[in-house]
Amino acid sequence: MSNKKWINILISSIQVGKFVLIEGIQEELDATLDPLLSRAIKKKGNSYQLELGGDPIDYDPAFRLFLMTKLFNPQYRPEVAAQCTIINFIVTESGL
Repeated sequence: MSNKKWINILISSIQVGKFVLIEGIQEELDATLDPLLSRAIKKKGNSYQLELGGDPIDYDPAFRLFLMTKLFNPQYRPEVAAQCTIINFIVTESGL
């Protein structure tokens, strides 16, 4: 998200159905991601549309968004935690 053109990259990936990995996520997510997380996708004819950044864009159902953090124990808002599947990949020595 430190890239100045990250929103343009995200929009083009949504339109063509690519996978996107956003690294370095903190506990507060950018408000631009809210329509994606809440899956505010509308069917219009034979296609799907999503309003992102105030503009409707075409949405490809093959699109996938992955968010990655390096925080040890992130505490996300309840609505974010309910909208996402959170996987903890931290393995400790005692856990092995």
